[in-house]
Amino acid sequence: MTATPQIPGFDTVDVPVADGVSLHAAVGGTGTSGTPIVLLHGFPQTHLMWRHVAPALAAEHPVICPDLRGYGDSDKPAEAGPDTYSKRTMAADVVALAAALGHDRFALAGHDRGALVAIRAGLDHPGTVSHLLSLDVLPTLDMWDILHGAPAAVAWHLYLMAQPPGLPERMIATTADEFFGSFIDGWIADPAAIPADVRERYLTASREAVTSIVADYRASAGIDLEQDTADRAAGRTLQLPVTVLQQDWGTQLGFDPVALWGAWAPDLRHRLVKTGHFMAEEAPDLVVEEIRALVSR
Repeated sequence: MTATPQIPGFDTVDVPVADGVSLHAAVGGTGTSGTPIVLLHGFPQTHLMWRHVAPALAAEHPVICPDLRGYGDSDKPAEAGPDTYSKRTMAADVVALAAALGHDRFALAGHDRGALVAIRAGLDHPGTVSHLLSLDVLPTLDMWDILHGAPAAVAWHLYLMAQPPGLPERMIATTADEFFGSFIDGWIADPAAIPADVRERYLTASREAVTSIVADYRASAGIDLEQDTADRAAGRTLQLPVTVLQQDWGTQLGFDPVALWGAWAPDLRHRLVKTGHFMAEEAPDLVVEEIRALVSR
């Protein structure tokens, strides 16, 4: 049996964060005194996506890399209602995890789905989240505004997983490795950045979490969109320093990314980067550099 890849120098813990839900996390840098940093993975990944970034940051900062609710080795509660996998609920998980590990205030970096959780945490817990880094995603409200008509073809999976329970889960489970593998292989510019053992770990973890992953995406088309819309109407913004690293989606899809993000983040650094979607694995030195610069603001 092949050993499961790990983040070098990190320990793993399982921490209760809500009734009946524990998060699995890799923890490192526990003896350091810098700003605590929580790193949130994207789709279709686990905390392992931070295997290059986390050890570099742990030289100066306590670092926590959880598997999100419904992913990896974290608990996967049944979808009891729209709140079960809302980003508000998942953000509360992350805040509870950090508190249980001794951190009442911390910086957040998130990729893809993890960035949506980070954004919600920044909006809901401004006294707890000190800085926010988003890797290659759009806020939920803006994502649905932009991805309609012909441009929606690039995000067909969002529409599939937004369907009512039953059909999407069955369709994906039937060809899980092909479904999840198509995103790993299609969204990366440098295939060597995700070696075979890591790729297999992502596929195994996703294969075992089809129902909860679909529930996460379904929430984005429902309760998450409702909550983002309410925040926009109320004029709520991220009252903390924000850095966004993004591929050039604006040219592809016809929007101004700086204006879009600026509406959410008055204290914004936005940078277009020439990598594939999996930035922390393809360009870890760049991501480390940006996180260090962010927490110094």
